[in-house]
Amino acid sequence: QEQLAESGGGFVQPGGSLRLSCVNSGSMFVFSPMGWYRQAPGKQRELVASVSVDESTKYADSVLGRFTVSRDNAKKTVYLQMNSLKAEDTAVYYCHEDVPWGAWGQGTQVTVSS
Repeated sequence: QEQLAESGGGFVQPGGSLRLSCVNSGSMFVFSPMGWYRQAPGKQRELVASVSVDESTKYADSVLGRFTVSRDNAKKTVYLQMNSLKAEDTAVYYCHEDVPWGAWGQGTQVTVSS
């Protein structure tokens, strides 16, 4: 029922910035915590950042201070502002509805390279 769609990925040089967006077209968005995850080739998918219904946030240690997650319930959208990007941030980034059996987006590629 819930459908997520990420956008905003691309190619950026180290130190650059990108803003990812995730639109949740489902009806349960305002009741659901949302998370951003990433998966690099050959590695496990990992949590990057999450935002709760009351807009409290959590971050992986690797991105703390560089990334900011936010949500706009009116637009049914979750954002991930990524600053000071590093090569190790290269991955496919996924949006997820952080509830049991929550929906996943299709992913958006972020490549950080000089």
